[in-house]
Amino acid sequence: MKYDPLLYPYPSKRNVVYGKKGMVATSQPLAAQAGLEILKKGGNAIDAAVATAACLTVVEPTSNGIGGDLFALVWSEGKLHGLNSSGPAPQLISAKKLKEEGLREIPRYGWVPVTVPGIPAGWSQLLERFGQLSFSEVVEPAVKYARDGYAVSVTTGRNWQEAYNTYADRLKGEQFKHWFETFAPNGRAPNPGEVWMSEDHARTLESIGETKAESFYRGEIAEKIDAFSKQYGGYMRKEDLAAYNAEWVEPVSINYRGYDVWEIPPNGHGIVALMALNIAKGFDFNKKEDIETYHKQIEALKLAYTDGRRYISDSAAMEIEVEQLLSEEYAAIRRSLIGESAIIPEPGKPDSSGTVYLATADGMGNMVSLIQSNYMAFGSGLVVPGTGIALHNRGNNFVLDESHCNCIAGGKKPYHTIIPGFLTKDGNAVGPFGVMGGFMQPQGHMQMIMNTIDFQLNPQQALDAPRWQWTGENRIEVEPYFPRHIIEQLKARGHEVDVQQDTDAFGRGQIIWKTKEGTLCGGTEPRTDGMIAVW
Repeated sequence: MKYDPLLYPYPSKRNVVYGKKGMVATSQPLAAQAGLEILKKGGNAIDAAVATAACLTVVEPTSNGIGGDLFALVWSEGKLHGLNSSGPAPQLISAKKLKEEGLREIPRYGWVPVTVPGIPAGWSQLLERFGQLSFSEVVEPAVKYARDGYAVSVTTGRNWQEAYNTYADRLKGEQFKHWFETFAPNGRAPNPGEVWMSEDHARTLESIGETKAESFYRGEIAEKIDAFSKQYGGYMRKEDLAAYNAEWVEPVSINYRGYDVWEIPPNGHGIVALMALNIAKGFDFNKKEDIETYHKQIEALKLAYTDGRRYISDSAAMEIEVEQLLSEEYAAIRRSLIGESAIIPEPGKPDSSGTVYLATADGMGNMVSLIQSNYMAFGSGLVVPGTGIALHNRGNNFVLDESHCNCIAGGKKPYHTIIPGFLTKDGNAVGPFGVMGGFMQPQGHMQMIMNTIDFQLNPQQALDAPRWQWTGENRIEVEPYFPRHIIEQLKARGHEVDVQQDTDAFGRGQIIWKTKEGTLCGGTEPRTDGMIAVW
């Protein structure tokens, strides 16, 4: 199927990009170019991924930072490797203590939702296992942008302003003053085109590079985080940081029409995309712009997501095995619930037994799918004094219901929304893909994979195509250029469709596929300042 501008009147005039020696696709041009710079210096796709990721903490701080979490899928020497670099809640915290403080849910801001940041450990693990350059060399472009400054891009500037307005309204108290000193030094967010810099951020990146992240977890930076937490009644301690290590995990997959689709296992919710595709593959999709296609996609996703929210947690706390949730038998049971009308799904019962995304590839066959996030723009609203580190608020995804597998507890990882994806066929790499954007992510993964496999869209077309998002019960949000006839037909089937003018809610994706000729083919997100740097 070819892209039809009459069906998709999105103002993206990007062509798919081809390359040979290397490719970096991400949401910010300066970061993409930083990754390419590392490739040209002799680094591989893993070095380029970490360089890009480090640069993104500087040039797109509205979506990620040093104080967040990271997940990655790495293809190297014919094998796919998974890295879970998300952190647990501090040991001192518990649902009981929070309830005694009068909390009925996990707050968005302040110390309560702060879990151990995993990003520095993730960078270190990736470079130690697969990198060719030194850590200091790899973070050097990010250090330069933090120290010398850079011109803020359009999308980042807009998101910065929105975050500033929210934080100015909601962050009350002395503990939050460092956020405003760091990210709004002139009493406002920087505008697009204005220069922003952070010497504290530069020094922190240098320290992480020189010590291979040891200073963050067992050194000077850890001491500063500990002191800041104690000063304002937080639960985080230097012992929590010292005990942390990123975890290498076995990726999980399902086969979708001859392709293997790979995700990181829980505590991430990548298995939601796999469950949805497992359900969907029992149907024939002959035409993209057809009510049957959209209706069945949406219903499959709703069933998968409902199960995900019920069962996904820290892998050690899950009541149901991942294999059960991804089984053909369970997919068939859930598929049988899909009829002509929209349903409000309930969890099934299997048998017991701000985010950024980037993709890189090099001429040696290495490929990386990496995602990192502070969550909800800048995260908790806390910046560690003297470091430039904005701490994330990933613990907000915990619940206080002690009967739920995702209840907050010391040393436990929360349900996590950030997920990298990877595609293989017959044991060979096709390439990395991903969509950032909270609970949109598995929905974006499903739509991008179906656009690619069912409807033969190239990477750029797959990203340009209009997206939908399920938000609960029978509520569906669609982008403003979504086909009008499909909207009306969805409504007739019981879907409550809301056309959203703001496309930010529909995620930001990147794709790099390896062609049959051995070259690289990439697409980047038209909904942001995305760029593909290619060699």
